[in-house]
Amino acid sequence: MTMIALTVNARDVKASVEPRTHLADFLRESLNLTGTHLGCEHGVCGACTLLLDDVPARSCITYAAACDGARVTTIEGLDDDEITTELRAAFKREHALQCGYCTPGMLISARDLVLRLPASDERSVRVGLSGNLCRCTGYVGIVRAVRAVIDDRRKRGIKPVPGGGRSALGPVGSGYGATASTSNIGTAPTARTEPQHEVNDAMVVADFTPEKVFKDHFTVGYPPERVFDMFGDVARLAACLPGASLTGLPTPERAEGLIRVKLGPISANFRGAARIERDPRNLSGRIVGMGSDQRSRSSTQGEIRYQLVPTEQGAATRVELSVGYTLRGMLAQIAREALVRDLASRLTAEFAGNLERHLSGAGPNGAAEGAQDLNAAALLMGFLRERARKALQYILGR
Repeated sequence: MTMIALTVNARDVKASVEPRTHLADFLRESLNLTGTHLGCEHGVCGACTLLLDDVPARSCITYAAACDGARVTTIEGLDDDEITTELRAAFKREHALQCGYCTPGMLISARDLVLRLPASDERSVRVGLSGNLCRCTGYVGIVRAVRAVIDDRRKRGIKPVPGGGRSALGPVGSGYGATASTSNIGTAPTARTEPQHEVNDAMVVADFTPEKVFKDHFTVGYPPERVFDMFGDVARLAACLPGASLTGLPTPERAEGLIRVKLGPISANFRGAARIERDPRNLSGRIVGMGSDQRSRSSTQGEIRYQLVPTEQGAATRVELSVGYTLRGMLAQIAREALVRDLASRLTAEFAGNLERHLSGAGPNGAAEGAQDLNAAALLMGFLRERARKALQYILGR
């Protein structure tokens, strides 16, 4: 179960939900807000449309846990909203509803069009409503009602809001309420503020409790003291990590940098800072970091603990790792735990290889420091090939 805190129709709500619970199911079953209807449950019909941080979103394909910190407005929360009130009157006047099942989602999508379209162009209205399906009316009355409200408001001198209040590109709601406009819904409260992890000189990298922790290890053919010295050289250490680069001059206790990640068509630049702790008495250390990607509105916190253990009578070193992390935002929805673990294992192996080469004086993969992105897709393909190889060995062994 995951504990979430969000604002629903101007009311603070805290609840424990299963990670797989969709926002629509949470609203209907836990909060009894049944005005949000469920139709196709594939994000196609639009019946479940609501406002997430003031922007229309499909609640049937949005996980409730991913909305932690967001502001949610359902059709029930728009009772006193000026635009929705005018739309309801126009829908009634133009005979724009019959069974009414699609109407809540239709009103919310129509509200967005009234808010941002400069004129009541029929094609623009039809395109804007194309994500909301109605099985009864044929759309003629609906389009007429929306166009009438747009015309009336523009004649009254009410100007359109460019972008409908959207302040950034990216998935709806991935900003956790921190950057969305609050001027569009009079009854909406100030959003709960989530840490945005913007990098500045005063940024404090605080301790945290990781949501996920896993352990790994690797061995390099150099004495522990030499490896420990290498771990203390932040610039050389960053050069061993694919996709990592420093954005400022590091100190032994602190570093600021960037990790570039590419997953298929999705690319992210996690910019942040790390706090470095080292204990030369037992050759151990700890790195605590935090960062965010503005494009995907994803943020992460991570902790790496390492212990250097001598092997082969001190000629080699076993590096024991404990890695903990917390991920928020769009990338958290596709980064499943098992996938992260497998990718991290391959990343650790690549880091170990770069470390070995750097200790030998050859440099990481012979490339310039920080020159290559962390290509998660390439790592994933390598992981899948390894899985296929093991499966084939298992079948042939039988």
